[in-house]
Formats: sequence, structure tokens, C-alpha cells
Amino acid sequence: MNRKILRLAIPNIISNISVPLLGMVDVGLMGHIGSTTAIGAIAIGAMIFNFIFWAFGFLRMGTSGFTAQAYGKRDLNESVAILSRSVILALASGIFLIILQGPIAIIGFKLCGAGDEVVSMASTYYYIRIYAAPATIILYALLGWFIGMQNAKTPMLIAVFVNVINIVYSLFFIKVLGMKVEGIALGSMLAQYTGLLFAIVLWFKYYGKLIKYFSISKLKDIKAFKNFLYVNKDIFIRTLLLIVTISFFTSESARFGDTVLASNTLLYQFFIFFSYFMDGFAYAAESLVGKYVGANDKLKLHSTIKLLFKWGFGIALAFTIIYLCFGRMLITLLTNDISIIQFTNTNIYLIYLLPIVTFAAFLWDGIYVGATASVAMRNSMLIATLILFFPLYYLVLHQYNNTGLWIAFLLFLASRGILLQVFSRKYIYK
Repeated sequence: MNRKILRLAIPNIISNISVPLLGMVDVGLMGHIGSTTAIGAIAIGAMIFNFIFWAFGFLRMGTSGFTAQAYGKRDLNESVAILSRSVILALASGIFLIILQGPIAIIGFKLCGAGDEVVSMASTYYYIRIYAAPATIILYALLGWFIGMQNAKTPMLIAVFVNVINIVYSLFFIKVLGMKVEGIALGSMLAQYTGLLFAIVLWFKYYGKLIKYFSISKLKDIKAFKNFLYVNKDIFIRTLLLIVTISFFTSESARFGDTVLASNTLLYQFFIFFSYFMDGFAYAAESLVGKYVGANDKLKLHSTIKLLFKWGFGIALAFTIIYLCFGRMLITLLTNDISIIQFTNTNIYLIYLLPIVTFAAFLWDGIYVGATASVAMRNSMLIATLILFFPLYYLVLHQYNNTGLWIAFLLFLASRGILLQVFSRKYIYK
């Protein structure tokens, strides 16, 4: 079973690592042009797109869970139908976002709370990158389908390709053409469409023979589509609340000033790096749990969950040690601004706690996605966000400024793992 977990986890870890590395390159490029405003603009722009695109992350998760269960049942007709439903919904969602780009921008920048100069630069970033919406969301659907089909290598190739080409585009636009924030945005937009084309080529290479299982009648199955939407609705609510919390973290950082915003952006890269690493095992959980749920194999389901948590704790411990030993050095690689480095180093102890308090939430997310137990995911996020995070911050921790913000954020992340553990007795093990 360890081999199965690693066979799925390692390719996803490799692909996921390329994502935070891209974020670090973008922040690093802005950090070395001598502008805290540029770093803040990237943070605000990324926050808005996290809100937009991550909200549609339910398509990847929902597609993965349903596909894995169809794979466990060996139902190829349903596997192809799931992909068709997901791609149609993704394309419609992407076009919808482009049509509504103006109102979304007005609301997003009004809520971010940043200064005029930061907002102006972030607007430039936003109005270029928004046109990547259809490609980005369709890629979510395709990646989720590959994962559900127990194929971790193809998503790895796609993710690494997209992020490497994105870095190449960004370096070219900034270092060669002399662009600034607009170069980062243009690189991101072009990379998504290039990556989508690459993903379609790979699908036809490895799964082209499944075209014969495509059925119009399956797409007309209203009951199946409603079930697909129902599960995805709960995952959407869960994801939306997660994005609200993370976006609030960024906007509240901006209210404390550009230096705090830039510092928290740098520290947040440590969380992103660890989270994408842990998501490799979460994706493995989606694939295997969905497969065993579909096959109704409870013994393998339980043993898989136990092994996943052993791996998760070991990885969290390793990251804690790495951050303790090399955290300050990594900060200097991301920026050469002395004031930001000094402020960040006074708060760096906060990221030492991240791996241990967050790893369980990542693993449980993958387990619940594979089981398509979306109601529990939604309910746990409602409690963690609306009952714990915001009341705790505003009633108790707000007076401690940035430190209080970080403590509230860490408690929010820890509570998600605890709540999902409690709910697992009803929604997973039974």
C-alpha cells in the first residue's frame, strides 16, 4: 500500500512544487526591482485570482472524486461522461468570468484595502490575467479527471510544463522587454493556454481510445448532472469560505501597511510551499479513497487512511526542521529590501508552527473528496470560518495586530483538521 501511495503522491508533489516555485519567482522578480508596491500589487492581484479561480477548484476535486469511484467500479462510460460534464461546466464558467470582469474588479479592489498605488498596479495585472479564465478552469477539470483515473504522471507533466513555461514567459517579459507587473500577468495568461493545449494533446495520446465511450444520452441524464452539481455545490461553498479567509488575511495585512503586506506575502510563501507538497498526498488520498469507495473495499480504505497520516506527520516534522534551519536564509533570497527582511525576521517564528498544525487538514480534504463526502467538508469549513476564525480575531486577537492575525489564521487551519477528524466517524468510516 505504501508503494501505491508513493506512486500517486510523488508525481503530484513534483508537479505541486513547481507552483510555489513560480510564486516565489514572481515575488522575487518584484522584490528585486526595489519596490514594495510591486510586491504588494502581486499579492493583491494573486488574492483576487485565488478568490476567482480557487472558487472553481470544486471542478477539480469533484471531478477527481467521481472519476475515482467510477474507476473503482470499472465504469468507463461514466468516466467519460464525468469529464464531459466537467469540461462543459468549466468552459461556461470561464466565459462567465470574462463577461463579469468589470464588476468583479470593482468589488475585489474595494475589499482589498490597499493603497491607491498598489491598487493601480494590481489593476494592470488583473485586466490581463482575467483572460486566462477559460483555460485555467478547463485545466482544473482535466487534472481532476487524470487524478481520478489513478494517473498522477500526466498531471505532473502538465503542471510542471505550465509553471516552467510561465517562469520563462515572466523572465522574458521582465528581463528582456523591461515590463513590470504586466509582464507577470501576461506570462501567467499565455502559460495557461499553452498548458491547456499540451493537456489536450496528452489526453488524446493516452486516452483517445475512450472516445468510443462518449454518449450524448449520458450528458442528457439530468439526475446524474444534478448529483454532480450537488456534490460540487458543497465543495464550492467549502472552497469559497477558505478563499474568503485567505483573502481576508491578505487584505488585513494591507491595512497594516505596505511593509507588513510585503512581509506577510513572503512568509505566506512558506505555507504555500508546504501546502502544495502536502497536497501531493491529498491527491493520492483522492485517487485511492475514491477507488476503494467505488469498489466497496473497506479494509483497504481504512489501511490507506492510516498510512497517509503516518506519511503526513513525518513530512510535517521534516518541514518544521527545514524552516527552523533555513527560514531566514530563504527570506533573503526572496527580497533584498532591508526593511522588509528585518520586519519579516521578527515574525518568522510563526511559520515554524505551520506544518504540524496544518497537515491533517490537507489529508482529510483528500480523503473526503475521494469519498465525495462534501457535506462534511462544507460544515467543517462553516464552523472553522464563521464560528472560530472571524469571532476569535475580532473579539480577542485583533488588538495584537499582525501577530494576532497570524495566530487566528493558524488556529483556523488547525481546527479544520480536528473537525474533519471528528466528522470522519460518520462520513468516512461508516
